[in-house]
Amino acid sequence: MNDVLFRNARADEAAAILEFWGRAGENAARPSDDPGAVLRLVERDPEALIVAELGGRLVGTVIAGWDGWRANLYRLAVDPEVRGRGLGKQLLARAEERLRALGAERFCAMVLDENELGRAFWAARGYAPQDEWRRWVKAASW
Repeated sequence: MNDVLFRNARADEAAAILEFWGRAGENAARPSDDPGAVLRLVERDPEALIVAELGGRLVGTVIAGWDGWRANLYRLAVDPEVRGRGLGKQLLARAEERLRALGAERFCAMVLDENELGRAFWAARGYAPQDEWRRWVKAASW
């Protein structure tokens, strides 16, 4: 896929990114997304959301989040029409490169237990579940 353009997401793409995640991503067990959340991410860390474009169309995303201590990977998604061509690997390589340059010593990927395709992808890239930890969550709303 030599004709794929990799770049950072733009603030004006929030709605398109949400539409893409709705059809290409695993969205179970996740709070509802809204354009404001994407906009805040892009404004706070303009290089965190990496997108892939093919023929002017969004075909992949990954969020490479860095808080100065931990490197987290979220929302790795590839358009179902172009899966199996190495696009996910290319997105992940760019995300890892970014995080490594920022000082990351370990990468953490968020993968839903029921996401068989995602689990197989991450395992093939050398990632494994960490059994000693369990993610605890709480809604931030009052």
